[in-house]
Amino acid sequence: MNMNMYEIVEDYLKNGKIGAIATVISRNGSAPRDVGAKMFVGEDGKIYGTIGGGNLEHIVYKQAMSTLGTGKPEMIHIRMDSEEVASDGMICGGDVDVFLEPVHEKNLKLYSRLGELKRMGLNGVLVTQFNGEKYLKTAVEENAEISGDDISEEDKKAFLKHIHDTDLHFKEGTIIESLHIAPPLYVFGAGHVSQFISKVAKMVGFYVVIIDDREEFANEERFPDADEVLVESFYDVFNHLNFTGSEYVVIVTRGHQFDRDVLIESLKKDTKYVGMIGSRRKVKMVLEHMKEIGLDPEAVDNVYSPIGLSINAETPQEIAVSIVGELVKVRRS
Repeated sequence: MNMNMYEIVEDYLKNGKIGAIATVISRNGSAPRDVGAKMFVGEDGKIYGTIGGGNLEHIVYKQAMSTLGTGKPEMIHIRMDSEEVASDGMICGGDVDVFLEPVHEKNLKLYSRLGELKRMGLNGVLVTQFNGEKYLKTAVEENAEISGDDISEEDKKAFLKHIHDTDLHFKEGTIIESLHIAPPLYVFGAGHVSQFISKVAKMVGFYVVIIDDREEFANEERFPDADEVLVESFYDVFNHLNFTGSEYVVIVTRGHQFDRDVLIESLKKDTKYVGMIGSRRKVKMVLEHMKEIGLDPEAVDNVYSPIGLSINAETPQEIAVSIVGELVKVRRS
């Protein structure tokens, strides 16, 4: 199973290696979805996570590598001009603030606990306080237990008010990040049903990623509610998607062959849910084929197909509601 970023940091520290974490704090002139994005740069030059790719990531990477030994956090202000933006394929320019912080051995227990909380899907907040010489990090869990640097009971209560925030909170040298994770939902196919799946799934707290190989369908105009829209082949995209066992996969492509290809790749991964649209007859044939080609029979039997709760849905909107209803049922079970 893939490790989350904090588990990777813990692994580095346990092996006597250091690194730095970059977090996007603010981004003027762009959609706020990048705020809170993280990237860990190890002393060996390896990168885990992403803060958006392109020139922005390159600038931060170079800065991280050059300041690894200083042990001091810093706020980096980066101005992305229109030419850089165009070459990076980014939406628009503006100022980007990135908080770059060293990974200290003194925080090993904190990162270890953060890794556990992420892995178990437990709620809490991570608070980073920095101002001049002050640099403190504290995890406050839902039950008010803390890891890392000590804080007052009054601060605990104030910080926990942000436990269900979806956006990072930054004010006067204090960064508050909710550890509540929106479960990733990978929607393969960018047709009409997917448009409504995106809208409804976002409303109930999923991190929605739309995937299709047709840019005229997979774009932000058609999917304004999605967190990410990826234009790539259904097969190649699996090289970039993260699977930790908490992901939901909805297969609603435009053709049986694409559905089958996506299902094969999905069944090779750790997931929370895999569902595929289609008639009972078609579904039965495809699932039998999955077993014939040697895929894990138990994983095949766990595929939700025909997809969605049985509510006699007919319209794209109703089908989307039945599918997302099933996702919620699985998430809460």
